[in-house]
Amino acid sequence: MQPTIKFALIGALSNEFNLMTNDPPVITLREIQVRFGKDPLLDGANLQLIPGSRTCLVGRNGSGKSTIMKIIAGLFEPDNGQLYFEPGLTIGYLQQDVPLPNSGNVASFVANTGHTEAARFEVDDILSRLDIDGDRDISSLSGGESRRTALARSLLGNPDILLLDEPTNHLDLQTIQWLEQTLLNSKTTILVVSHDRAFLKKITTDTLWVHHNQLLHNKNGYTDFDRWSEAILDDEVKAEHKLRQKIRSEEHWLVYGVTARRKRNQGRLKSLEQLRERRRATLKGETSVNIDSDSGPISGRLVIEAKELVKSYKNKNIVNKFSTRILKGDRIGFIGPNGAGKTTLLNLLIGNLSPDSGRLRLGSNLTIALFDQTRQSLNLDETLWQTLVPEGGDSLNVRGKQRHVVAYLRDFLFDEKQAKSPVSSLSGGEKNRLLLAKILAQPSNLLVLDEPTNDLDSDTLDVLQEMLDDYDGTLLLVSHDREFLDRIVTSTIAIESNGIITEYAGGYSDYLYQKKDQKRSIDDTGSKKRKKTQKNSKFKNKTLKKLSYNDQRELEKLPKIISNLQAAKKQIESILADPNLYTQDALKYNDNAEKLNKLNVEIIEAEDRWLCLETALEDLSK
Repeated sequence: MQPTIKFALIGALSNEFNLMTNDPPVITLREIQVRFGKDPLLDGANLQLIPGSRTCLVGRNGSGKSTIMKIIAGLFEPDNGQLYFEPGLTIGYLQQDVPLPNSGNVASFVANTGHTEAARFEVDDILSRLDIDGDRDISSLSGGESRRTALARSLLGNPDILLLDEPTNHLDLQTIQWLEQTLLNSKTTILVVSHDRAFLKKITTDTLWVHHNQLLHNKNGYTDFDRWSEAILDDEVKAEHKLRQKIRSEEHWLVYGVTARRKRNQGRLKSLEQLRERRRATLKGETSVNIDSDSGPISGRLVIEAKELVKSYKNKNIVNKFSTRILKGDRIGFIGPNGAGKTTLLNLLIGNLSPDSGRLRLGSNLTIALFDQTRQSLNLDETLWQTLVPEGGDSLNVRGKQRHVVAYLRDFLFDEKQAKSPVSSLSGGEKNRLLLAKILAQPSNLLVLDEPTNDLDSDTLDVLQEMLDDYDGTLLLVSHDREFLDRIVTSTIAIESNGIITEYAGGYSDYLYQKKDQKRSIDDTGSKKRKKTQKNSKFKNKTLKKLSYNDQRELEKLPKIISNLQAAKKQIESILADPNLYTQDALKYNDNAEKLNKLNVEIIEAEDRWLCLETALEDLSK
């Protein structure tokens, strides 16, 4: 059958639709059908955009969000359906993959918006906001700079409709906040796809959800999405039970496991607060840290020790006397403006870059897994299966557990039909998801993720959060996703200008609060600190020559204490390993489980105490 596609003026058939508001829509898509092969991507999808609305388009990676954008932009024709546009409508479009010319400068490209020619002062103003030099050759731009250049072009010219596909990718937090305010002040009708949940909650008035090949509409912004979508999923489950229809187990897990994951992740926020308290305590004692030796019974507890690291480029301070101590299990977030030095600091801390001065010590037996945000480690000609098991076979070892390829792909929300598909067939978000699956399968005890949330849908973000919660190693995370940082990290390292770097306990919201509070009290704190230093400096110089007798004795005894605690822990773990213990003797099981929890706490406290005393001893010896 030949495709039936009708284009008409919006006034002709606007009364046939249940409108979002009383205002007539500027764009309507009706009964849109799109197929790739036998499987439908969109099947009878309907959409309306009302003047002045700011609508987010959400759905799983590969569900058709970018395809809908391209249909509206006139870059893709659906197989069937009707499209209605208001006469004279102008459209600005930021694509996920940016097509740039091979020559010319940035300013010329940005000025030509497609429907108008912007003045040079307007071009320069918006490029300065996005930290791009208009006189640069466009062929010299990096991937991130290309995205920001395309964003600048889409914002110019005051289009009637603005289509934004992942507009916050490669933007720093300051620029994201500027973009939020720009969109809030605009009267332009906006349709946006974004993985940044904080961004969507801030700007959107409506939500469109691509679900089961349809488009569902909610007259509230993204803030209401979790409640609304979970209510829909619950209703669908009840409807399935009433009709006594059997849903395949893998489909049920992929669709209805979302609610369970969200609730489970909310529960894990409580344990995150406990980790933040531990990190807060570590930061308070940061100035006394000074470790050089790899010896000791718990050297594996220390992951990274940095002391007054300095790094400059062309006489510009990037890192200026930065010190930190990162222990096993810490999850550290890195934030800062583009070009401030986040990647430089990250490479310094993992030993990929040498400092100009300062000391760095990495823990023993450190195995690093690094996420490449450019996706360069993916071979587009290979299948998903080959990507995960390049040597062949049907299973892979995921941190000590043997997993079937298809089962592991399901963990990352891939359908089993995709296992033998080429990587080139995946959407941008799906490629990111596959690369994360590949990285997280590698044996490691230090995971370094540079902007892992780019192009990921909310369901995948929930899965990623769950997997990072289960990761028993140490995490270094560069991200502009504020909500993701709040859910994951135990402390936040903020890279400011002129090499000034400060670490704050907690996530992004904690950082904002502490920075505001710090600004308020810095004068009083500095005054008290100076007085205390003056009062105690003479006493300190006279007395701190060696550890006290009791501290020295404690330091000598701690290795044996830790060894005994670890032996006791292994003994209890062997008892609890009995799969029949709980059914045969629940009281014994619960008693040993409680003992194990207490032992874990005692081991951590003893290790931290040993590390503190050993550090103090090394400081005194120098």
